[in-house]
Amino acid sequence: MSPTPESREEAIARLNRSASDLEARTTSAAHADAVGQAVAGQAYKVVAQLLGGVFLGIALGFVIDRFAGTAPWGVIGGVLLGFAGSLWMAWQTAQRLMAQAAQSGVEPRSIPFDDADDEER
Repeated sequence: MSPTPESREEAIARLNRSASDLEARTTSAAHADAVGQAVAGQAYKVVAQLLGGVFLGIALGFVIDRFAGTAPWGVIGGVLLGFAGSLWMAWQTAQRLMAQAAQSGVEPRSIPFDDADDEER
């Protein structure tokens, strides 16, 4: 028993369906990869803000100590002010990302706490 031959139009329709299915799978995988890269970029930005603020505070505190002769108080104050400023910048970045997520219709979820690593076996 041989398969029934399909007409040219049926073969073209079948190939078009297969091509659109393949394109949909490829597009969704590329989109997920792009979203993952964007999220990683934002995370690196927050880390850079936290470290940069502290290092900038140390540098400014050192300069103040050098010219005013107030060692080590300028560095201590610079570290504290740099840390506070970097936390403020990180907070603003987080708020902006949450607002963007709300506009796009994506509900932000928190990651559940997993204490399975702490259990003794």
